[in-house]
Amino acid sequence: MKNNDGYNRIIPPLYAQNGFYETGRLLARKLNAVFSDEKPQSLFLNLDENGLSLVQGETAVSVDFSKLIRRIGHGNPFGEMVVKAARIKGKENPSAIDATAGLGEDSFLLSAAGFTVTLCEYNPVICALLEDGIERAKSIPSLREAADRMTVYEGNSVEYMLSLNEAPDVVLLDPMFPERQKSALIKKKFQLIHQLEKPCEDEEALLGAAITLRPHKIVIKRPAKGAFLTGRKPDYSLNGKAVRYDCFVFA
Repeated sequence: MKNNDGYNRIIPPLYAQNGFYETGRLLARKLNAVFSDEKPQSLFLNLDENGLSLVQGETAVSVDFSKLIRRIGHGNPFGEMVVKAARIKGKENPSAIDATAGLGEDSFLLSAAGFTVTLCEYNPVICALLEDGIERAKSIPSLREAADRMTVYEGNSVEYMLSLNEAPDVVLLDPMFPERQKSALIKKKFQLIHQLEKPCEDEEALLGAAITLRPHKIVIKRPAKGAFLTGRKPDYSLNGKAVRYDCFVFA
């Protein structure tokens, strides 16, 4: 179906394992999804003791921040490239908008480093996956504090940024494409997600809205050898082996 933003939206049927029927029915109603009594054979949402996942064949996608525990323990988030790129010297309790949240990994790394993060996502199914992942992270003591600083906004991120009266400290943009990922498993998972939504097609509008908002910093995640977003040269870049963070700084 197509929503009033002009996006094509696929809402897969939802199947709940034993013990999760009532929660599954409520979620299906919220998503306007078909609640299936039998496990579907094609793309579907699965709810069980491990949370919510998007499934097709042998491939499943979920938001599981527990996989990041090693990366955020003992001060490690401050060694992450996205945190280095986003940090503002002398700023306490910084705020960030992740305007292309996806499955939220970079948002979680920022929140673990002390940022309060709003994750923008227009697809309701991906929003549900994010909200499920955040809620499950709150049940893990080492992740709870970071998860408490994360909020999901369902809607068009360009419209959201243009509607704000006050700019966040940082806007994070990550309009990357699955073909740039080398791992076959990662490619399969991105292909699954892209059945729900396509990569950002209007990069001009995305970057333009972020610039209009004028945060202290805009951070753009790009492939290491990729072109600058919309061809606009940043103030500086942080370079890694696989990715690069281009940074625009506003006074």
